[in-house]
Amino acid sequence: MVTKTVVGETILQHKELTDGRYLRAGRSRKAMVDAACELMDQGVLAPTAQEIADRAGVGIRTLFRLFEGVDDLYAAVDELKRPVYDAKFIGGNREGSLRERLLHAVGQHALAYEELSNVILCTLNQRWRSPVMRDNYVRANRRLRKDLEDWLPELTSLPRSRREAVDAVASFEMWHRLREHQHLSKDAAIDIIYDLLKGLIVEP
Repeated sequence: MVTKTVVGETILQHKELTDGRYLRAGRSRKAMVDAACELMDQGVLAPTAQEIADRAGVGIRTLFRLFEGVDDLYAAVDELKRPVYDAKFIGGNREGSLRERLLHAVGQHALAYEELSNVILCTLNQRWRSPVMRDNYVRANRRLRKDLEDWLPELTSLPRSRREAVDAVASFEMWHRLREHQHLSKDAAIDIIYDLLKGLIVEP
């Protein structure tokens, strides 16, 4: 009886120790994912493993023990944040005339681009060395193309050259150029993109 009790206590202690390690590992993983998100949101376009570990309050060895590398960490960030980022483009009034829907679509995308600008720039900055970032960029552009077609089903009947031009005009890169490089206000950028898209879609 004594032996069984001792063995039982030992098993319980081992389980508690193991469970505690899993909980600590889970908290550390979340802290590092949150830290990476915070750094990107604040405009750090290429956060290093050390910067992420420092922000999370963990040692650099802990990061590489819980993740295979920074790219593996970015995959965890994507898993957590993708639904949040996608939701920025979803919604809005998708009824009305073509011109009304076009204006609503441009406005909705403008809001999303403004809010996610640093995250998108981080993706663009690192996609040359990060397979995760590269895949994220490709996937995000496909979603944007599909979302714009949901706003404007008329796009599917355009000649390919115009359809590709629509994608270019509606892209983040176009928005970023107007806002950051040409120093235009948000409203001015919306007006320009609306006029360009209207010319591609409406005018013969």
